[in-house]
Amino acid sequence: MNDYLVKAAAYNYQVRAFAVVMTDTIEEVRRRHDLLPIAATAIGRAMTATVLMSTMLKGNDQISVTINGGGPVGSLLIDANTTGDVRGYVTNPKAYVDLNDDNQLDIGTAVGPYGSLSVTRRNGNNMPFIGQVPLVSGEIGDDFTSYLLTSEQIPSSVGVSTLIAQDFSVSQAGGFIIQLMPGTDVKIIEEIEAHIAENISLTNMLQQQKTPLEILQGILGEDLDFLEEMPVQFKCECSRERIANAIISLGRVEIEDMIEVDGQANAECHFCNENYLFTKDDLKQLLAQAK
Repeated sequence: MNDYLVKAAAYNYQVRAFAVVMTDTIEEVRRRHDLLPIAATAIGRAMTATVLMSTMLKGNDQISVTINGGGPVGSLLIDANTTGDVRGYVTNPKAYVDLNDDNQLDIGTAVGPYGSLSVTRRNGNNMPFIGQVPLVSGEIGDDFTSYLLTSEQIPSSVGVSTLIAQDFSVSQAGGFIIQLMPGTDVKIIEEIEAHIAENISLTNMLQQQKTPLEILQGILGEDLDFLEEMPVQFKCECSRERIANAIISLGRVEIEDMIEVDGQANAECHFCNENYLFTKDDLKQLLAQAK
């Protein structure tokens, strides 16, 4: 994978900026879950915004995002960390809605505007901070902008886009977050947003295969202070060992019941769609380890 994210500053460090291109990562999710275009676009936008927000974490912190707007795609769930690892899934991968009036995928209707966006941050000690805001539009970018301003009091502009090819694969995916540092005049972000609205198309920049730095330069100008680059990749935390430990934790009675009733156990990871089969002999070995 060639996906990566960049961090930069502008306006004499009054503005911090992040941009990412993560086409391969979103295509990996689409392929694993066999997503139809509307679900692939929705989870692609949400995963992009979550990865961008993960850049604001420290150390071994992790971030989890849940979006549920009551629309046909159901819930979107995403996990990300400070090293660029991200995973996500949508509860209805085969969702379908009609195109909007502009003959484009209607993400707002698919996600639905009547629910919430919930963000959970966990630090290295597993101490969670949870913030939640009502959805603004279900278009994802607007909703993350609202979250950052309402829950974290950070004036921000969030742009995310996922483009789908005719064969339903992900042709391009990426996004940006522009934020004001504390004490900076909010008019700066208003000027930037006006510039974006009048002159900048994230979709066009992705179609032109602009790099993350070029995306930020298109938004903020050439006078940027480049700070850092970080790879981004799909990575799931599940493993056969973790599932085995989870079965052991159920205790002897539950494992004996699995052996007697089904003769096996199947576990499927929602995030990566991997299936783990434990035969009767496998379960007997786990039974011997259970207390």
